[in-house]
Amino acid sequence: MKRITAALLCLAMLALFFGCGRESTEEGLAGIVQTGSLELAFAQGFSVDEYEDGLKLISIKDGGRFLVVPEGAQIPSGIPGDVTVLRQPLKNIYLAATAAMCLFDGLGRLDAIGLSGTKAEGWYVENARLAMERGEILYAGKYSEPDYELILGAGCPLAIESGMIGHAADVMNKLVELGVPVLIDRSSYEPHPLGRTEWIKLYGALLGEEEKANELFNEQRALMESAVNGEKSGKTAAFFRISPSGYAVARKTGDYVSRMIELAGGRYAFSDLVGEGGATATVNVEMEKFFSTAREADVVIYNSTIGGEVSTLEEFLALNPLLAELKAVQNGAVWCTRESMYQQTLNIGRMIKELNTIFSCGADETPELQYFFRLK
Repeated sequence: MKRITAALLCLAMLALFFGCGRESTEEGLAGIVQTGSLELAFAQGFSVDEYEDGLKLISIKDGGRFLVVPEGAQIPSGIPGDVTVLRQPLKNIYLAATAAMCLFDGLGRLDAIGLSGTKAEGWYVENARLAMERGEILYAGKYSEPDYELILGAGCPLAIESGMIGHAADVMNKLVELGVPVLIDRSSYEPHPLGRTEWIKLYGALLGEEEKANELFNEQRALMESAVNGEKSGKTAAFFRISPSGYAVARKTGDYVSRMIELAGGRYAFSDLVGEGGATATVNVEMEKFFSTAREADVVIYNSTIGGEVSTLEEFLALNPLLAELKAVQNGAVWCTRESMYQQTLNIGRMIKELNTIFSCGADETPELQYFFRLK
C-alpha cells in the first residue's frame, strides 16, 4: 500500500512539473511560474526568462539580473536580493554604452532615452544626434564623469553602461548608491559578430518590443547567411590603421572584425595576431612585421573609426610612403571604413554582406556601399 501511495505521489509531482508552465528553479524566481525563455541564436552574454503576468527576468553574464514588470502589473513578493526591479514604461534612461544607441533607434524607441554619455557631435546615429540637438536627449557626462545631479533630477530609472565601466567602478557604485540601477551592455564580448546584433532582443524585452527586435535581428541574420552561402573568394584582407606613433594597429585574430572577414568569404591577413591578452581587441604591430604580413594581401581595408577617415588614396599613402608597395594598393583594392561603423551594431549582417561584395567583385565593378568606400 505504501508503494502505491508513493507511486501516486510521484505521478502527481510529475504532473505538476510538466503542466502548462514550470516553476522556476532557485536561479530564477521561486514560486512564480516560468512560461518560456527567449530563443537566442548567437548571443551568449545574456538570457531572458519569461514568467506569468508578463514578467521577464533578464540575466547578464557577470552583469546582474533585472526583473522587468509590465505597466500596471503587481511586483511579486520574495524577489531575490540580487534582482533589480524595472517597471515599464522606462523613460529617461542614461545611455553611456554607444553600441546600444542604434538598437534603441532601430526599435523606434529613442523616447526611452533621456540622457546620453556622448555629446551630439559624437553620434553617427543620425536620429540620436538630432534628438540631442532638439533637446530631447541631454548630455549627462561621459561614463567616467557623469552628471549625478542631472541624472537624479531627470528621475533616471536605469543607466546602461558598456564594459568600460569596469575601469570606473567608483562611478557604478555611486550610481547604485543614489538609487540608479546599472545594466552593463556586454555585447562587445560576444564571440560571434551577430551575437552583438542579437542584443537588440535584450532591449526589445526591456521595452516591450520583442516582435520588432526579432524582425530586425532576422533581417541581419539573412544578410549574413546570404554572404556565408555566397562566393568564397578566399581573398586575403588586411584590416588596420596607422597610429600617430607610427605603428600599424590591427585587430586580434578571432576578433569580431576578423570573424566578419571570414564569414564574408575572405581570409584575415593577420591570422596569428594574438597580442598579450587583456580585454583590448587590437595589437600594435611594428611596421617591419606589418609590411611582411600585408604586402601580398589582396584587399586593404583602412580602419578610420578612431583616427578619422582618409578620403583619397593620396591621403592614405601619406600615412607611410611604403604603403605604395602593397599589392592591394597597386591593384586598386584599397578600401576605407566609414567613421560610423562601430556605432552600427544593428547592421553587422549588412557589413558582412558588403565585405562579401568587396571580395567577390573586381575593384572597378563594386557598387557603392554603406559602410565601406574605395579609395581612388
